[in-house]
Amino acid sequence: ALSVPEPYLARVKAMHEEGGAGSIGYRYHWQRSEAMKNLLRTHTTAVSARMLYELANQPGGFKPARFFSIDRVFRNETLDATHLAEFHQVEGVVADYDLSLGDLLGVFTEFFRRIGITNLKFKPAYNPYTEPSMEIFGYHPDLKKWTEIGNSGIFRPEMLAPMGLPSNVRVIAWGLSLERPTMIKYRIKNIRDLF
Repeated sequence: ALSVPEPYLARVKAMHEEGGAGSIGYRYHWQRSEAMKNLLRTHTTAVSARMLYELANQPGGFKPARFFSIDRVFRNETLDATHLAEFHQVEGVVADYDLSLGDLLGVFTEFFRRIGITNLKFKPAYNPYTEPSMEIFGYHPDLKKWTEIGNSGIFRPEMLAPMGLPSNVRVIAWGLSLERPTMIKYRIKNIRDLF
């Protein structure tokens, strides 16, 4: 981001160092120079954060909204049949009052059903910015194994509070691989064959 409002940066710094919104914070010295570094992104959550900040601070205040993006992300991965160093992430964010994990599970079940993938498993996971968090797996019939196709969760209050969102707003979010569900749907055995 070329510019970030100073009051917002101050609230983020305070949340990291001292906590708030029910959190004790990360208890480290937050550095602007570290936060503003350019790097190849491993996920598109920065896009979500910017949209949520704008949603919280729009004229007239918060209104429920949904945002979606597709963009490239980069990982330090060993290439194999299901891993790439660069892939496309399909990100979704829904912000509304009193959303729950059940809402998130419903979104996935319906989304994947509509593209013909119904053999799903969900596994608890850790993400520093969501709680609860879960990974989504789809069964690949030709590889005969469960393949991770996404990660998800409910954004933590200490991420949302500095943005200025009302305290009863919940944000469900996910990042799905575009390539892995494509492999399952079209029964492709090696992710590299997509390119």
